[in-house]
Amino acid sequence: MTLAGSFYETSQAQHLSKLKDLAPEQTKAFAAFNDGVFKDGALTKKEKEIIAVTVAHVTECPYCIDSHTKKAKKEGATLEELVEGVYVTTAVEAGGAVTHSTNMHNTLSDDAGDVLYERSNLKNLNQLGKHAKDAFQGYSGFNEAAMKEGELSTKFKEIVAVAVGHATLCPYCIDVHTKNADKLGVSREELSEAVLVASAMLAGGSYAHMANMIESYGEA
Repeated sequence: MTLAGSFYETSQAQHLSKLKDLAPEQTKAFAAFNDGVFKDGALTKKEKEIIAVTVAHVTECPYCIDSHTKKAKKEGATLEELVEGVYVTTAVEAGGAVTHSTNMHNTLSDDAGDVLYERSNLKNLNQLGKHAKDAFQGYSGFNEAAMKEGELSTKFKEIVAVAVGHATLCPYCIDVHTKNADKLGVSREELSEAVLVASAMLAGGSYAHMANMIESYGEA
């Protein structure tokens, strides 16, 4: 099938083999970056691949979801673990919208300061619950279910949440989940490695989509 029929065919990923000729230095450096990120460290390869799958659902890169789901399975991750991990992504993305409602509240307040992002903004979350009580309670229940102990530990879910918070660029999410992770004994090394997985996945989404660019260029 041609690009005119579908933007996403797994066969299009073969175009990525051309990158070493089109931009050899950059392609080599990207491979080294990726290799460094995904080797065993404070987090295992399995844990890093689970995080990769969760962040790939933020970037909505089907190539990345396909590739890292297969790698996670190879490292021993179960489908249940992956589903729980992606539910953490869902909860953090929902939480990003919820916590940013504090900015909406400040916009409508004559007493709000000039700084858009302050930790103290979170005290205004009750405004969302006040004006949309049933919906807010539904969100709260979902968030609690997504973050509770299951196939993945609560500790690891908070590591995932920190990585996802960096991928979604939500400062409130980063703040809340970093504190939660710290309370559960997560090390700075574990958090740093998780953030670098998020970094690699954000870069990887652009990298993988060059397959579409090459396909489009060939058909132009």
